[in-house]
Amino acid sequence: MDAATMMKTATILLALTAVGGLLMAVIRFSGAERPPSWIAMLHGLLAGSGLTLLLYAGFAAGMPSLAWLGLLLLAAAALGGIYLNLAFHNKQLPIPKNIIVVHALLAVAGFLLIAVSAFR
Repeated sequence: MDAATMMKTATILLALTAVGGLLMAVIRFSGAERPPSWIAMLHGLLAGSGLTLLLYAGFAAGMPSLAWLGLLLLAAAALGGIYLNLAFHNKQLPIPKNIIVVHALLAVAGFLLIAVSAFR
């Protein structure tokens, strides 16, 4: 499989991840302390799958530098997501809205860079 196809597939996985992230943000900002665990787990699984595929595409077939920057931003967002999960969600604590916003901004910026690189 060539890098372009892998990047397009990763973009689709990350778009599905974004839908789950948006759903969780709506749940949190509408007053619930945290989203259901199954949504959070599916969100993380899809994000991890997309990131893994991007890493493989980058190292095995090569990616444009814009895609590498997007991958870096997505990795930072993933670290934020892991922090949200382990420090708050897993302990049944309310998830801080400010960290959600930073997580989302990093993820959206990374996703847009990947999408532009994949469908250029």
